[in-house]
Amino acid sequence: MLDFIIKYIGFFAAFCTTISFLPQAIKVYKSKSTKDISLYMFLIFTIGTFCWLVYGLVISSVPIMLANTITLVLSFFILIYKIKYK
Repeated sequence: MLDFIIKYIGFFAAFCTTISFLPQAIKVYKSKSTKDISLYMFLIFTIGTFCWLVYGLVISSVPIMLANTITLVLSFFILIYKIKYK
């Protein structure tokens, strides 16, 4: 029972931290503006997210893999727009 609860806490945490990037990605897409977003922060964050994804793959953690795959796509999207509209 405890493993079940821990697993779903992981999925819920993954959902919350991943979905939090969606409003920013939508705003960037609609406005085509990234002036208030730090390029270096998003570059470091994207690299860190990639490392978390690799870590999740190595330890076979579905919540970590799922969350970081989606977060990587969203952060990479924002990073590309930051570079494109700088």
